[in-house]
Amino acid sequence: MSKKNNGASNALVQGSILAVASIISRIIGLIYRIPMQRILGDIGIGYYSTAFEIYNVMLIISSYSLPLAVSKMVSAQMAKKRRTATYQILKCALLFATISGTTVALILFFGGNFFATTLLNTPYSIFALRVLAPGLLVVAVLGVIRGFFQGLGTMMPSAVSQIIEQIVNAIVSVWAAYVLYRTGTRIGAVLGDKEHYAAAYGAAGGTLGTVLGSVAALLFVVFIFAIYMKVFKRQMKRERNVRVSSFGYTMKILVITVIPVLLSTTIYNISGIIDQGIFKQVALLQGYTQNDIDVWWGVYTGKYKLLINVPISIASAMAASFVPVLTGAYHRDDMEAVRGQINLSTRFIMVVAFPCAVGLAVFGLPIFNILFSSTRATNAEASLMMYVGAVAVVFYSLSTLSNGLLQGIDRLKVPVINAAISIVAHVIVLILLMLIFRLNIHAVVLANTFFALLMCFMNSMALKKYSGFKQEIKKTFIIPAISSLIMGVISYIVYFILYKACHIEIIAFILAAIIAVISYAVALLLLKGLTEDELRHFPKGTLIIKVAKKCHLL
Repeated sequence: MSKKNNGASNALVQGSILAVASIISRIIGLIYRIPMQRILGDIGIGYYSTAFEIYNVMLIISSYSLPLAVSKMVSAQMAKKRRTATYQILKCALLFATISGTTVALILFFGGNFFATTLLNTPYSIFALRVLAPGLLVVAVLGVIRGFFQGLGTMMPSAVSQIIEQIVNAIVSVWAAYVLYRTGTRIGAVLGDKEHYAAAYGAAGGTLGTVLGSVAALLFVVFIFAIYMKVFKRQMKRERNVRVSSFGYTMKILVITVIPVLLSTTIYNISGIIDQGIFKQVALLQGYTQNDIDVWWGVYTGKYKLLINVPISIASAMAASFVPVLTGAYHRDDMEAVRGQINLSTRFIMVVAFPCAVGLAVFGLPIFNILFSSTRATNAEASLMMYVGAVAVVFYSLSTLSNGLLQGIDRLKVPVINAAISIVAHVIVLILLMLIFRLNIHAVVLANTFFALLMCFMNSMALKKYSGFKQEIKKTFIIPAISSLIMGVISYIVYFILYKACHIEIIAFILAAIIAVISYAVALLLLKGLTEDELRHFPKGTLIIKVAKKCHLL
């Protein structure tokens, strides 16, 4: 196998490790949301989600771009085996993370009332916001160390720390939500607003798990980091005649690298804050009650977005793994390898995203009924959102990946410009859908789908322009889409028959899901969506090929 193929395959394997960890983390997140939903209800989940919308934006500003920027800079230096320069980057990044994380944490803690009350018209989310504030510093430092290991070409510390973080998060969140919900009930009884104070305090308890989960993950990566640095420093000592840029110059390069990634990520992810502000204000003007608005938003963020973010996390993992490899190939001026890695990562993401989108659209209601039986009254609304917006999984997966790919070939400003154009168009579409068509929360679903679609188109044009990559259409999009539709029809028929026979939703769904996986794989291979050589690049590709050949699918 060529060096180019080795690099692409390794990136795919490392990306798959991180993707599996992301999926496991998301599944844990789904599981612990079941008791959380029962404790907090749709209103409490709305407060919880509102706090996270603000927290995520502050996280983006302070540190979200750091892992990608650090991994990109580290990979560029390690491609030249310059460990002393790599260590200089690490020290600069840790200082940057400490300063930015502390600053933003203080802003969130002391300015939380402005964000919650003035900006988003959800004053009861202030308690959850203040609990989340210290987590910004923890996550900033955690992101630097994760980015350092990713730049070295290993996703394992990031993957394991993600799972540890989510396990601690799940345990603490449920326990603290339960305890503080009861505390809020007592306080609310005294103040004459038991329902909202109980939900607000419970949401604050749920966010405590996020902070302590981040602390647990940081302790783990620091332990691994301390062990690795003994070896790394010995390797540094063996370097001879090494010229290292000054600390100030390295910090300047880090900031120059961080800012475009920061702007792109901020604009790309700020849509949640904008959506909430526009939706709540317009809905109030249209005569909807505050309680209805809070319930709708809680369903949208706590059910619809929670599910579609599971498959989208795979694209984030693939982007994180391919950026260092892509940067190394680009700096070696190996454009053939660059185009090969863009093609491989895009094909992989589409093979996963299409069946996920169809599966969520077809089985939205059963999934919501199984996960959120305590708030079953709003599950029909959530499933309608999923039916309308499941295709966003495809668009967000592709736009997330292409953002990372463009950053990997040093086109850092392009995703910023594309995201800015898309967010403006998104806002216009959202306002029109709400005012003219009065689609209320479904306007938010459709506008977000449009945003991701526009990002996909512009990013695709930019990749073609700057790398010479020409996207193959049939195998990348058409065959996975057709295979997914075949899967959807077959699996729904199986589900319908089983549910009519046993009337047990979870059994019918699990068996139908197994049939869905099998039918999709068979359809994809029979339609020649993947060749034997392409399968070989996939994790466990050799095993997949053996099974496929025994079944006469290859």
